[in-house]
Amino acid sequence: MEFGRLITAMVTPFDANGLIDWHTAGKLVDYLIEEQKSDSLVVAGTTGESPTLSDEEKLELFRFVVKHTAGRSKVIAGTGSNNTAHTIHLTQAAEACGVDGILLVTPYYNKPSQEGLYQHFSAVAQATKLPIILYNVEGRTGVNLSVQTTLKLARIDNVVATKDCASTDQLTQIIREAPAGFQVYSGDDSATLPALSVGAYGIISVASHIVGAKMQQLISAYLSGQVAEAARLNGELFPIFKGLFHCPHPVPNPVAVKHALGLKGLPVGSVRLPLVDVNESESKFLRDLVL
Repeated sequence: MEFGRLITAMVTPFDANGLIDWHTAGKLVDYLIEEQKSDSLVVAGTTGESPTLSDEEKLELFRFVVKHTAGRSKVIAGTGSNNTAHTIHLTQAAEACGVDGILLVTPYYNKPSQEGLYQHFSAVAQATKLPIILYNVEGRTGVNLSVQTTLKLARIDNVVATKDCASTDQLTQIIREAPAGFQVYSGDDSATLPALSVGAYGIISVASHIVGAKMQQLISAYLSGQVAEAARLNGELFPIFKGLFHCPHPVPNPVAVKHALGLKGLPVGSVRLPLVDVNESESKFLRDLVL
């Protein structure tokens, strides 16, 4: 399964009552594929506010996006949790919805050991025929999926990639020792070019909601040997990469990117509690940043 170089972790649009806005969801899918050049979409990941979506909402989203993309991009379902049995249940239900792949975040809060992480991911892999992308994001989960555990998991046939937000050193070690065909994606927009430079395959991105087409240009420039042009584009995009998470102080994702989409003419509603929308100064910062 080829998921492409630029994967967008899609926000979930909500209406004024906090329910999923299906009309806007369709417009967002079209926009991400046609205008921002996303190769694949992650649905109901952390950027999609998975902690506050019910299983029923997630499955409805999976079915909706699969139908709406109509083969124009791959659809990757975010089904990871800190409960292995529940993760297996939701993964199998997502498979029945027709998604192309699964994104599994490392279990959060309960902080399993490396052996626990291995057994968790391998149990889910055994329960589905779909290709699995691991997702390592210690800043949100409290646990780092080590190089050694990642490499051990990479030997499982349907564990095909990792989205890793760790250091470039960790990415380098994984890339250096991973089996042929195992793909490494950066999970940090501002690390897109550094990650490519050490052999990463691509980026699973938040900023691609706003600057995806230029990110594709950056990736293409680097892969075609136009390193100076890639560096120029990286410098141009860097303020947006950082500003969507620090506006100008840290804000939790996807607060800023949802607001930025509204500023760009595609309002996707607010966020669900316990997240709250930007304040006045943050809104001004984002307006100056993206307009």
